[in-house]
Amino acid sequence: MRWIRAAGRGLLVLVVLLTGYIASGAQAQPGESGGGRGPLTLATAGDLTGYLGPLLERWNRAHPGERVTLVELPDSADEAHAQMATDLRGGDRSRFDVLNIDVDWTSEFAAAGWIRPLPRDRFALKTFLPPVVATATYDGRLYAVPYVTNAGLLLYRKDILAKEGVPPPRTWAELERHAETIAPKYGLDGYAGQFLPYEGLTVNAAEAVYSAGGTILGDEGERVTVDSAAAREGIGFLARGVREGWIPEEALTYKEEESKRAFQDGRLLFLRNWPYAYVAASAEDSEVAGKIGAVPLPGPDGPGTSVLGGSNLAVSAHARHPDTAARLIAYLTGERVQRQVLTRGALPPVRADLYDDPELIRAFPYLPTLRESVLAAAPRPKSPHYDQVSLVVQAVVHDAMTGQETPGSAVRRLARELAAISGR
Repeated sequence: MRWIRAAGRGLLVLVVLLTGYIASGAQAQPGESGGGRGPLTLATAGDLTGYLGPLLERWNRAHPGERVTLVELPDSADEAHAQMATDLRGGDRSRFDVLNIDVDWTSEFAAAGWIRPLPRDRFALKTFLPPVVATATYDGRLYAVPYVTNAGLLLYRKDILAKEGVPPPRTWAELERHAETIAPKYGLDGYAGQFLPYEGLTVNAAEAVYSAGGTILGDEGERVTVDSAAAREGIGFLARGVREGWIPEEALTYKEEESKRAFQDGRLLFLRNWPYAYVAASAEDSEVAGKIGAVPLPGPDGPGTSVLGGSNLAVSAHARHPDTAARLIAYLTGERVQRQVLTRGALPPVRADLYDDPELIRAFPYLPTLRESVLAAAPRPKSPHYDQVSLVVQAVVHDAMTGQETPGSAVRRLARELAAISGR
C-alpha cells in the first residue's frame, strides 16, 4: 500500500470487506462453486486520485449479484495494517474478504494463516514483470497476486546538470561529488531520501545494502545475513552523507511527502523517491516543471538496486465469497484495468507490456527507467515478523546516520537484534 510507504506509501491500500452477508460455515477455495459468490465491500486507504470508483462501477454493472461497495480506510499504511491484523485475528468473525496488502506484508499474513494460497493458473502471472511475482509468494506458494508495483528512482535537476555539462550520476562517488560541489553553487541541498525513522528509512537502508551487494535476511527470515562488508558500505554511504553535509540534516525528518516537496520547491539537486514524485514535480504548479529527469538509483560501481514497492491482492482465509474474490482480483489485474491504474491512478502497473506502449511513454516519460529499475529490484527482507524487522532496521540505521553509532557497530547491533527476532 505504500505507493508512498515505500512509495511509498503513496501506494494504494485496498481491503475487500464482507458486508451483511451470512454465509455457511464451509469455506470454498477460490474457484470452487457453492457459496463462493456474493457481494463485497472494497475499502481503500488513500485513493487520492479517485480512480477506483469508475473501475468498480464497471464491475458492478457486469456483476449485479456480486456488487462491490467502496469504503475508505485511514490513509496511514500503519493504521491500515493494524486494522487488518486485528480483524483477521478474529478468525471466522473476520469481516475481510480480499486484502490489498503492502508487498512486505505477504509473508507475515501467510505465516499467520490469515490469507490462503491461490492457484497460479487463475491469474495472468506470465504477463507481469517477473520480480513482482516474488513479492506475492511465501514458502514457495502463491499467497497473493501483484496489483501495483513500484521502484525507487533518482530524480535530478537536468537543467542544472546540463549547465555543468555532466550526466546524471551512475555511481555513489558521482552522486556525492555533484551533491557536494554543484548543489551549493545553485543554493541547493545535495541529496535526500526518506530518512525519518519509519518504513521509508527501512526501504532506503535496504536499497543501500542491496546496491553494495549485501542482504539483510535469507531463507524467508530464518537466517540473518546482514553482518557483512557490503552492509557496512551501504549504511556507511548514508551516514557519510549526513556527516559531510551533502545530505542535509533536515532530511532526517523527511518522509515521502516532505522529500517530494523539497525537490518540487526547487531546494534539492537529487532525490530518491517513487515515480509519483516525478509526476508531482512535473505538474504545472511545480517550481521545477520541465527541469527534471529520472534515472535508476546509483550504486558503488554503477546502477544500484531498488526495493520493490507496491501492493498485492490476497484472499482472506475466512473469505465467505472466495470465488467472487478471486474473479475480482483477476479483473483488477487485467490489462484494461491495469492501464487505468496508471492513467487514472498514477500508480505503476504490474503488466510488462504497458511499459513498452508508446502512447503511455509519451504521457509518462519515466516508464522505461521505471521498468529497468523494477527488473533489477529486490523485495524487502521477507519475514513472518516483518514489522519487528522494519522497526529494528529503522532504529539502528537512524542511529548510524545521526552519528550515535559507527556503521560497523550499527551492522553488528542489527545482526544481534534481527537474530533475536528470528529466534536464532
